[in-house]
Amino acid sequence: MKNLLVTGYRAHELNIFNEKHEGIEYIKKSIAGRLVPLIEDGLEWVITPGQYGVDLWACEVVIGLKKEYPQLKLSILTAYANPEEKWKEDKQEFYRGILKDVDFYGAVSKQPYAGVWQLQARDDLLLRKTDGLLLFYDEEAGEGSPRFMKERALKKQNEDGYAVMIITPEEIQDIADEENRADFY
Repeated sequence: MKNLLVTGYRAHELNIFNEKHEGIEYIKKSIAGRLVPLIEDGLEWVITPGQYGVDLWACEVVIGLKKEYPQLKLSILTAYANPEEKWKEDKQEFYRGILKDVDFYGAVSKQPYAGVWQLQARDDLLLRKTDGLLLFYDEEAGEGSPRFMKERALKKQNEDGYAVMIITPEEIQDIADEENRADFY
């Protein structure tokens, strides 16, 4: 696998409303734990849609991993131009900070948000340009933005063997529990 799409819930879908939320660190550790073996097996690019939440936390993880794995590249492919322009200022600053460290940034549509077709075109491109998907998704919740990507990736998996890897809330909870036990002793 050379190119991996990493995405999942938007921050608000996880009831996370700022970067100080303790759950973010556990999500990032889970992503890192999944990425390292793939990098060691030849992963070259991590690509995200760059939405505020799992996408940007994955970017932070990749930026950190690039210190140990300088061959690793990071890309953000958004659906439309300036997706952050309606975000609160602190989120815009966070986004711009990440953009400084990406190896490639592009927008599928060069215009501002105009319709759901832009999101569909982005997802088509992301699925075409990657060999697999790492998705933070909760089967129990079922709803939320990652559901659509999961459905499309599973269809692609059935058609041509596209790899689909799911990070579950239980996996993240296990990391949190393990760390809390370690802190206790």
